[in-house]
Amino acid sequence: MTVADWLARVTADSESRGLSELVPLLQTLARSTEALRAADAAFGHPASAWTDDEAAEHAEGAGNDGH
Repeated sequence: MTVADWLARVTADSESRGLSELVPLLQTLARSTEALRAADAAFGHPASAWTDDEAAEHAEGAGNDGH
């Protein structure tokens, strides 16, 4: 899923729930996410090579260090 796809879905969901005041916040989050992804690519960070599925797997495993 791309950031644009995500934004379209969460915007529609927010509006359907009567939470249209969230839309500007969601748009800001989408722009920030795009900027971070662009920075990863610009600096050759290994995260820039991850697929969306790999990034999601990594995020799910974060913080699961057994403590």
